[in-house]
Amino acid sequence: MNDSTYKIIDLVGSSASSWEDAATSAIKRASSSLRDLRIAEVTKLDIKIENGKPTQFRTNIRVSFKYQD
Repeated sequence: MNDSTYKIIDLVGSSASSWEDAATSAIKRASSSLRDLRIAEVTKLDIKIENGKPTQFRTNIRVSFKYQD
């Protein structure tokens, strides 16, 4: 059995349309520079409000990826 080591980082994605799109945006961006992403855990959701209206959905996620040799 191979032993593995994983790194966990915090990311914040944003979207004008939904929390799901915000999370997807963060994961897509991370996957462009990190390999072997494993798990994303949503840790916080919030909405930016301007003039009484929601303008930005933000999703905070913790993403793990496997260290490569």
